[in-house]
Amino acid sequence: MKDVMRSPRAQAAVRLALNEDLVSVSLAKSFPRCDATSIALVNPKAVATGEIYAKGTGCVVAGTTVAQAVFRVVDPKIKVKILKADGSVVKPGEPILEFKGLARSILAAERTALNFMQRMCATATLTKKFVDAVKRYGTMILDTRKTTPGLRVFEKYAVLCGGGTNHRMGMYDRILMKDNHRRLWRGGNPDELDKAVVAARKAFPKLAVEVEVESIRECESALKAKPEWIMLDNMSCADMKKCVKLCKGISKTEASGGITLDRAKEVAATGVTAISLGCLTHSAGSIDLSLEWRAV
Repeated sequence: MKDVMRSPRAQAAVRLALNEDLVSVSLAKSFPRCDATSIALVNPKAVATGEIYAKGTGCVVAGTTVAQAVFRVVDPKIKVKILKADGSVVKPGEPILEFKGLARSILAAERTALNFMQRMCATATLTKKFVDAVKRYGTMILDTRKTTPGLRVFEKYAVLCGGGTNHRMGMYDRILMKDNHRRLWRGGNPDELDKAVVAARKAFPKLAVEVEVESIRECESALKAKPEWIMLDNMSCADMKKCVKLCKGISKTEASGGITLDRAKEVAATGVTAISLGCLTHSAGSIDLSLEWRAV
């Protein structure tokens, strides 16, 4: 699992978030990094040591290198030590990372670092719950493009931390024909999905092709062109089983459509290759994290 901070998009997002918190348009020239409260109350030479930890149980760690990057952008002299690697499960109060440096600098970075980590840990933690639920079936848990604008690189990385698998990163790295595409393809004829697959391959021969289907009939139509993936959207488990049987040895299958944690095991039992879940990134919420001084 590569460090998410290798991504130029991640680096830009960290700087944008800090700019949002520390730079006032009206004061930008005189206070390029302005934490007004700390400037007013904290000795500029004060040095402090602190740590970040989770308050609740079952937290899967994600975003440690992101928090580290936040601190270092604010002040390269802050020393940050990662105590629990991304993907680890921590107990309440167990330190995830510790840092030492000028108190003003740490306070300036605190909220931005926590904001990134609390969302990433939540996504990783929810992902692990789904991964654990379907483990016996070997079913992949996939994310989607239902991400927070500008933060996709972090949210998809968090899915990896929870044991999940990334679906396409954007609209550029896979052909995915959904219902709205199909309706614009020759009037949405359900018996000509194979021709749509052929057309997509002709336009982008190096990309994998996936077709969303809503019925066994549509599945049979798409399969004639042997797409790499068939997405089974909002199907009953009975119909999923039939489609999985049809697709065996031809296409991988992805179950999609509001699948809850309670239903995940039942869906996995149909034999689908993967389950895709928008909730991993749009509804995971936040993990309660805290930054506390250990020495000042």
